[in-house]
Amino acid sequence: MNFNLPALITVFTLILLLAVAFNVGRARGKYKIDAPATTGHPDFELAYRVQMNTVESSVAFIPALWLFSYYVSPVWGSVLGGLWLIGRIWYAIAYCADPKKRGGGFGLSLLVFVVLTIGALIAIIKQML
Repeated sequence: MNFNLPALITVFTLILLLAVAFNVGRARGKYKIDAPATTGHPDFELAYRVQMNTVESSVAFIPALWLFSYYVSPVWGSVLGGLWLIGRIWYAIAYCADPKKRGGGFGLSLLVFVVLTIGALIAIIKQML
């Protein structure tokens, strides 16, 4: 099996993590919020929450991506991973614009995570039987 596509999705996920971290740093400077503070201007707090939510989601997504890619299909894992990335970018942009509008991006990324996880679980159990 060729795992170049899931590896590429993983690199894009790392770039997303870097981008949201950079956005928090930019907001710290703009609103003069020194580390380790995590509160202050509401726009800083939005950027910070996007970063933390993205980190939390990525911790679960990356193993789900790789397990699905290994046990089911690296191509389909990557297609789903691309949708997860679109969902997380949508989530980040919407959350910073208006937190009440983050649901679509959150829902897409959650749905993809569930499909990856359940798909991997089913494939692993099948292989064990």
